[in-house]
Amino acid sequence: MTNSLLFDFTVDKAAKTVYINREFDAELSLVWDAFTKQELLDQWIAPKPWSSKTKYMDFKVGGKRFYAMVSPEGQERWAIQEYTSITPKTNFKMYNAFADKDENPELPGSEWDHTFSEQNGTTKVSITIYNESFERLERLLDGFTQGMKMSLTNLDNLLATLSQK
Repeated sequence: MTNSLLFDFTVDKAAKTVYINREFDAELSLVWDAFTKQELLDQWIAPKPWSSKTKYMDFKVGGKRFYAMVSPEGQERWAIQEYTSITPKTNFKMYNAFADKDENPELPGSEWDHTFSEQNGTTKVSITIYNESFERLERLLDGFTQGMKMSLTNLDNLLATLSQK
């Protein structure tokens, strides 16, 4: 991993929005797959020692991913994502909400916008997360910030392993 890779994590509380810009030392197609294929996503998305368990994922417009973050003690925190827009290898958008184990969403949720670009073998991912509720953003912020940073480090490690294959 190159230490000069961009990693910017900004919270705009007034706009109820989180902005994440992160570069990876990997080809765009590999980074895209890591965000859009269940078998790769589950390997990095949960901050250790937690793990991710996807019950199902249908990556298409109108499709959904239903998954849980699982604690080392086996506690499950479920969430559901619905894909609202997909432009292959460039952008996808989704609506994310916590849910119970029976897929009943806990509203309000958040809108995620992922944009991917590549330059000279480095892939940049820009993620904008708009929360419908300021209270939801405030409640999540500390744990989410640390968890997302840890997850993106997991992704760095996974990409380094996959790039060697």
